[in-house]
Amino acid sequence: MIKLPEDKVIITVAQTGALVSKSMNPNLPEQPVEIADSAYACYQEGAAICHIHARDKEGKTTGSKEVFQQIHDEIRARCNIIIQDSTGGGPNLTFEQRIECLYAKPEMASLNMGTLMRVSGQYAGTPFSNTREDIETYVTRMRELGIKPEMEVYSHAMLREVKNLIQKGLVEKPYYINLVLGMAYQGAVEATPKYLNSLIDFLPEDTIFNVTAVGAAQLPLTTMGMILGGCIRVGMEDNIYYRKGELAKSNAQLVARSVRIARELNKEPATPEEARKILGLGD
Repeated sequence: MIKLPEDKVIITVAQTGALVSKSMNPNLPEQPVEIADSAYACYQEGAAICHIHARDKEGKTTGSKEVFQQIHDEIRARCNIIIQDSTGGGPNLTFEQRIECLYAKPEMASLNMGTLMRVSGQYAGTPFSNTREDIETYVTRMRELGIKPEMEVYSHAMLREVKNLIQKGLVEKPYYINLVLGMAYQGAVEATPKYLNSLIDFLPEDTIFNVTAVGAAQLPLTTMGMILGGCIRVGMEDNIYYRKGELAKSNAQLVARSVRIARELNKEPATPEEARKILGLGD
């Protein structure tokens, strides 16, 4: 495992997601200009990476290259934050629709490292499918396009697929693994300090890790992640509340809080340029 420099933390903001809607929090950015304005506000507060999900004009999850490209262009007109697209998409998207965002050529893209089962909502009983063949197809296209994978691990079993990619030479050092805790799918581990520490114990060498925690666990576990030398992810994709009973006013509000905590820990948020150097982007 590679710890970040003691005085730095890389902050990712996940602004929109596939499952959250304006009916849940009216401050959620959905359309390209909203997403770009929010990304710029988060950049100003200290976010180095923007994790992007796209929506169509009706607010439904889309994998459209054109929509992702519009979001990229709007963000680039405002700032140089690292753009990280989601290939997780949403339950309404096919395999090819989920992968289409790669052709908008982000610097990074998510790579889900195993299959989970949805247990509630409209799609209960359907798998969030990411077979070994799927994973290798995604990562091969990322390699062809010069995109760094953000390997998303929801349980210890998914580290087997990380090892497979490393053994086959399909990912390059430093490996970047996002530990996602508290996802309400069957097969995902709970968002507790014990699970976080355990996952970190099993990380491969030459790995930089990021901590993502869903719901109320976002604040305590991302704080713990900083203390342990990792990167963190905050934002309304994972948590629509600022505190119990109080909806977040913006993604930037969540970023600003993490920056305040980081500074109390004698850490400064890495700039996009610093994060690119640490993560080996653009080599």
